[in-house]
Amino acid sequence: MLKEIKYLLFVLIIGMFLFFTGRYYFSDQNIKNSYRSFNQINEKIDIYSRNLPTLENDTQDIIEYVKQSKNKKKKKFNFWKLLEND
Repeated sequence: MLKEIKYLLFVLIIGMFLFFTGRYYFSDQNIKNSYRSFNQINEKIDIYSRNLPTLENDTQDIIEYVKQSKNKKKKKFNFWKLLEND
């Protein structure tokens, strides 16, 4: 009997929590406040973007191309032979 009352109490508390949370979330006051905060954030972003400094481009001719020859001798490494030398 005590166990069923405890479960009923848990279900009632969880149900009341969900009910009051949903009631607050869908209230007109909360919707107005969230809409106002979205507008304020957009205004702050616009103000901040107007005051951003622009940087000059200093990357002109930064890449130097090196001419590579086709007759390069490459040393071939063999991983297993490197381990065998130890």
